[in-house]
Amino acid sequence: MVRRPVAWVVAVVLFVEALFIAGLNWFLGIVVERQDMSLAGLDPDMMSVSSKIGGVVFGLYFAFCGLVALLVALRDRRPAGFGRVLLISGAVVHGLLGAFAWGLVGWPAFLFMVLVLGLIVLLLMTYDAEERPAAQEPEDIRPGNGGSPVSPPPAPTTP
Repeated sequence: MVRRPVAWVVAVVLFVEALFIAGLNWFLGIVVERQDMSLAGLDPDMMSVSSKIGGVVFGLYFAFCGLVALLVALRDRRPAGFGRVLLISGAVVHGLLGAFAWGLVGWPAFLFMVLVLGLIVLLLMTYDAEERPAAQEPEDIRPGNGGSPVSPPPAPTTP
């Protein structure tokens, strides 16, 4: 099956992306701090600190998404509850980042975001299509009729 390898790939990609995003924002915060630049009168120190905090927050967010994918790969069970919501929100975030990346960074960043989006959706879809036993209809068995299922009453007829 492809479920487990996809979960491993998603986990690795999200962990690498978490490190990259956190490192990039940290670097941008250092650049703003050393340049002592101001944007529309904003405090340069505040811009530097907010860039670093944003990088850490997004890095942790992608790391938690990667942790959910890692747990899916280890357990070979579909994500449930908060983990499923986290992966779905990660897919939405990658779709939005891809749209912004197309205009701001270029098509290679867009392709990477769409690739990660596709991997997350593939992870969610492959575990939704798990093999389940055939659905069996409950049988209404009444005592006294030999244990056979009770057929529905006949439809009333009007003369």
